[in-house]
Amino acid sequence: MKVSREQMAENRRRILDVAGRLFKDKGFDAVSVAEVMKAAGMTHGGFYGHFTSKDDLVAQTLAQALATDSFGDGAFSDFVGSYLAPRHRDNPGNGCPTAGLAAAIRHQTPAAQAAMTQGLRAQINRIANALPDRDAADNRRAAIGSWAAMVGAVILARAVDDPELSDEVLEQTRAWIDTRVG
Repeated sequence: MKVSREQMAENRRRILDVAGRLFKDKGFDAVSVAEVMKAAGMTHGGFYGHFTSKDDLVAQTLAQALATDSFGDGAFSDFVGSYLAPRHRDNPGNGCPTAGLAAAIRHQTPAAQAAMTQGLRAQINRIANALPDRDAADNRRAAIGSWAAMVGAVILARAVDDPELSDEVLEQTRAWIDTRVG
């Protein structure tokens, strides 16, 4: 039975969405192609109609996840508040791909690294454009510093086994950004 173009596109989107959640939750190496396809409700054999390899899946999943990773049209302070919140920290599979996967990118293919690079540039630009009017160089510096602090805070908050310290890392990073950028 032939699958329509629309169904192929929907299947591909579903595979990428599922792979993104699994990769962010478990890491690249801990997730198999078979696991992705099963979670997407498809057979393992159907994978190769969409991707050439797991490396291809990783790169395309990153490109999609990072293209949609944004704070939309809301205020930057609202984005900081939701990003540096326990809910985000506690749900890596549905959270930021940068915080979930950045540390592992150096072990991935050049295509995956290029997707991360493009995503980082785009996020820096979105943040710089959302900041109060200042000199462009100052906004870029504030965007890079804020984004690095936010991603780092989520990574650290997820890494520790002390809930109070984890909450403190998020709260103090949010307060630090508010005093520097707000």
